[in-house]
Amino acid sequence: MSLSNTGWSEIPPERQAMLQAIRDSVADSAGYTGRSTLSDRVMDAMAAVPREEFVLPAYRDSAYQNTALPIAAGQTISQPLIVALMTELLEPEPGDVILEVGTGSGYQAAVLSLLVAQVYGVEIIASLADSATAVLERLGYTNVTVRAGDGYAGWPEHAPFDGIIVTAAAEHLPPPLLRQLKPGGKLVIPVGARHGYQELLVVEVDAAGEVARQSVLPVAFVPLTRTPEAPPTN
Repeated sequence: MSLSNTGWSEIPPERQAMLQAIRDSVADSAGYTGRSTLSDRVMDAMAAVPREEFVLPAYRDSAYQNTALPIAAGQTISQPLIVALMTELLEPEPGDVILEVGTGSGYQAAVLSLLVAQVYGVEIIASLADSATAVLERLGYTNVTVRAGDGYAGWPEHAPFDGIIVTAAAEHLPPPLLRQLKPGGKLVIPVGARHGYQELLVVEVDAAGEVARQSVLPVAFVPLTRTPEAPPTN
């Protein structure tokens, strides 16, 4: 049964306000995205995840504002609108196996976990990977596995993936991620210059290896970083 129709009255008021802000922002950005609403499944997942558990204690009072917030290690937790929109663009199905690059505090992974069979997360900052794992385990998100590593290289042991979501901006489409995507699956990724113009892309690769990309809207993400010893990957 959909929370969107029956259960939102039981959600804390501040979380309801976040959900309404997402609805309003989606409607306002429809000229960019072509979407004036998001699916009940995605909105229900956004309603169910306690965002305050994934932010620093000093920002808990701001957890349900529709804005990005700082987390540990100089990183950020994405704006709820962006989390919801990227999740929608991925078009997750209940049986899917999803790769998330840039797990951060674990919030996006928690949202995805309610929509798919398994989420594999890669986070380059080991302390964040450890803390995300601890929070996700404490909250009972048992179908998420997070490891520390270079997300540009993906997680080939678990490929191919039904979908891949990247929550940091790459300067180009990472070839390893394209190779690890199932034909017809979607890669949702911000691409652009570090601290410059970036756009959110939806990328698909067909069985012949042809790549199609769609630009959705301008965005601003922290850059996708790599381990210093990582060799170039083509």
